[in-house]
Amino acid sequence: MAEPSPPPRSTTNPDAATPPPQPAETMEAALRTFFSSPRFAVAGASSDPNKFGHQIFKWYLAHSLPVAPLNPSSASITVARAAYPALASPAALPNPAATALSVVTPPKVTAALLRDAAAAGVRAVWLQPGSFDGAALAFARGAFAAAVAGEGNVTGGEGWCVLMDGEEALGLAGREWKKVKL
Repeated sequence: MAEPSPPPRSTTNPDAATPPPQPAETMEAALRTFFSSPRFAVAGASSDPNKFGHQIFKWYLAHSLPVAPLNPSSASITVARAAYPALASPAALPNPAATALSVVTPPKVTAALLRDAAAAGVRAVWLQPGSFDGAALAFARGAFAAAVAGEGNVTGGEGWCVLMDGEEALGLAGREWKKVKL
């Protein structure tokens, strides 16, 4: 008896089957597209220094990149005693089409967030490790010009993470940046 074939990938349903891994050259193109964006946002940004949402938001600030925190439960996000006004959703971004979105939300939240980001016109997303399941990854790869996620990262073993792979990705994109102390 032949094994059943896997369900097809969906570009409209974030609850669809897990997609195959992206080839390295495709991921490099996604990294270049992501860091070619003029602005950035972090969904799941947090004021708690122990949370990845805080650490990733701080990484963008420390690399002198224009970034906005997204968190519908907070009016602002504090990093190094500075408060940054938080936005509730991708639709609240001043120019979603010019903003690349780092996602640091639980997988159940990520599915709806990705639908909102696609509807708002966000073109590139970076799904941080632990923020997505196979269905959300399949949706992201079909709905956005670039989706950074999954296995095959440069330096870490948990999947593509801006904390581990961001500086190399900035270089791939030819993005100029300077490290600032916060």
